[in-house]
Amino acid sequence: MSRHALIGGGTGFIGSGLSNYMIKNGYDVTVISRMPGLKRITWLELERNGIPNGITAVVNLAGQNVLDPSRRWTDGFRQNVWTSRVNTSAALVKAITAAPQVKAFVNVSGVSHYKPNDNQIYSETDLVQGFDYMSKLCLEWEKAATLPTDVTHCRGIKIRTGVVIGRTGGMIQNIWLPFQLGLGGPLGSGKQILPWIHLHDLCQLIVHAIENDKIEGVLNGVAPQIVTNGEFSKAFASALRRPCLFAVPEFVVDAIFGRDRSALLLTGAKIQPKRTLESGFQFKYPTAKEACIEVVQKT
Repeated sequence: MSRHALIGGGTGFIGSGLSNYMIKNGYDVTVISRMPGLKRITWLELERNGIPNGITAVVNLAGQNVLDPSRRWTDGFRQNVWTSRVNTSAALVKAITAAPQVKAFVNVSGVSHYKPNDNQIYSETDLVQGFDYMSKLCLEWEKAATLPTDVTHCRGIKIRTGVVIGRTGGMIQNIWLPFQLGLGGPLGSGKQILPWIHLHDLCQLIVHAIENDKIEGVLNGVAPQIVTNGEFSKAFASALRRPCLFAVPEFVVDAIFGRDRSALLLTGAKIQPKRTLESGFQFKYPTAKEACIEVVQKT
């Protein structure tokens, strides 16, 4: 049986990693992009023509990069962050309802709707709620990615991911230079929880969800080790053989990113991947130390 995946947002940091991982594991991959090209379709083509024949799985990773420090947190940028996630999810759901060849739909969202609470460790079955911009976005994002109940040909899987750790982008790319220069350190107090997952494990989890026909619903895409921002910073500095001395004050983070965005960096909930582990998934990088060592050694 042919395995052909359609990836929304397949040209970004996570999308490129997933495309390469799936191709290495025997999948054909087509990407939905704003620009046409080889092995690509545009979002407009998806709307007009639906999902191409032969596609057996759909993954949505689309969304404007929230933590782009070069972009000011304006009303327009806020709206783009929102619609780039909600509208693409809704467009794919609509297309999947008319595509009986698609057997699995994986939508990758965030964990911001788990409200930080020092006394609680959340699993996939716990209540999520809207209490700020990012949490409300996650709720609407998942709502838009929910398949109608009369769609029986396709499983819907929602992977809630923490900060994705990889050498080629995301948080690691942003902090690499200051840590390399020995100027790195935690953000704010460093005591806030940092839900995270290595890029390899997220790619592996997405494929695991596609290939296991018993998986449906929510999976937490976070590593089993719960760490603070300070503990992760120390692990990264240690992997680089650098000190971890210079904390970035909270007001500086707020000034750079704005309060809505800085919540992603300055607050975090304790989250465990309970259903993920129960499904038989095994993390290759379950600890921050292992993940950071891999990232630093990667050429």
